[in-house]
Amino acid sequence: MWKEVSELKDKKILIVGLGRTGVSLAKFLTKHEAQVTVTDHKSKPELSSQLEQLDEYQNIKFELGSHSPKTFLSQDLVILSPGVAPHLKIFEYARQQGIKITGEFEFISAFIKEPLVAVTGTNGKTTISKLAESMLRESGVEVWVGGATDRPLTNYLLQDTKARLVIAEVSSFMLEHVVDFSPNNIVFTNLAENHLERYRSMEDYVNAKRKVFKNTSQATTSILNADDNAVVELARDPSVQRGRIFYFSRKPALEPQIMNIGGAVNVGDELRVRTGPEIETFSIKNIKMKGKHSIENMMAALLLAREHGATHEAVQKVIDSFPGIKHRLEYVRKVGGVLFYNDSKATNVHAVSRALDCFDENVILIAGGKDTNLNYGPLQNMIKRKVKTLILVGEAKERINRDLGDFSETYLIGTFEEAVLIAYQKSRIGDIVLLSPGCSSFDMFDSYEERGDYFKEIVKKFR
Repeated sequence: MWKEVSELKDKKILIVGLGRTGVSLAKFLTKHEAQVTVTDHKSKPELSSQLEQLDEYQNIKFELGSHSPKTFLSQDLVILSPGVAPHLKIFEYARQQGIKITGEFEFISAFIKEPLVAVTGTNGKTTISKLAESMLRESGVEVWVGGATDRPLTNYLLQDTKARLVIAEVSSFMLEHVVDFSPNNIVFTNLAENHLERYRSMEDYVNAKRKVFKNTSQATTSILNADDNAVVELARDPSVQRGRIFYFSRKPALEPQIMNIGGAVNVGDELRVRTGPEIETFSIKNIKMKGKHSIENMMAALLLAREHGATHEAVQKVIDSFPGIKHRLEYVRKVGGVLFYNDSKATNVHAVSRALDCFDENVILIAGGKDTNLNYGPLQNMIKRKVKTLILVGEAKERINRDLGDFSETYLIGTFEEAVLIAYQKSRIGDIVLLSPGCSSFDMFDSYEERGDYFKEIVKKFR
């Protein structure tokens, strides 16, 4: 596959999917004189905002509303956006006819010459990436962060300035097409059931994630969660063992063995860290983020940041001051003695569990959204112990009610706004109203950001 942008000239390339990633890809390929066609099953009116962003790119062809087999067969390469499932019949047909199909992440990463870090796992990717970015910037190191966010990896190649380090948040969707991708560092946070609307089983999901390790070498440093059994199991794979491994853990009992090989351990109010010959300590007495998982995220980020030149002073400053990220256990306000938290980014069961772990009791939980076939049963004990009222909304409300409705006072609500209003009506002084949906947002909203912003907008009107 091509590794220099000069090789793209006059190549016939089909982009499948005109979301954020598709728009960025179309701009990049057109800039380098490829012959670009974009196809999407959505209609022109549905894609009006994306098409407006490409108004000035006159040479792009569009096939909207359906996919034409004839168009696929006339291409040098077909690139799928991450949101496009790779198993559609038309893709299989094209492959059988000798057409090469890849994903945006695999394709674009080949053109990035700077050191590249892949941060993956079910939860924690954004927080770790932003923490590491803050630690490195505080140390004078220029960093670019994107990937499975509102900044596709392609955006990095569209800008004029270059960073010393590129940090990519990498979803399972992005890893499905990996053949040659080889990052300098891998951060693997955790593994839990997710995206079962796309994968036939948990095993298929894990196998997609596993591809991040496909091309590790002695030059690769992986930063892995020693407290997550599924991640530790992955680490036994020979492909992972080819490189250096740093583990991080909240269990003080693991300190001797982790300090022996390198990594980070939480002992009391300290993080003990070894990335070289010496053991360093960092205080977490002033950490602002809620939850035990925030300490895991902090350890992963500081290991990554120290690997790329962050100073001890800069790391400690960020530990003391980092407020967390929007839509992840984000404090909204206090109204009449009731605290409101926006955790709209919690799009799976594991994330909801982490959110509930931050509170003792008297939680009014707003959950629901697009049904992605997840099992909510693992939350039963937490719901029993901590949730006084469960407010369910969206496409998945019936599924969640079957799994959790018997363990708390439960209401199934028609609209999102009504769900938030009823949560407030049911609250009393000292209660926590927590939006932690455990579902993606796409039944009602375009993104978890839009969902979280709407929640905050409603709450800010309460008196």
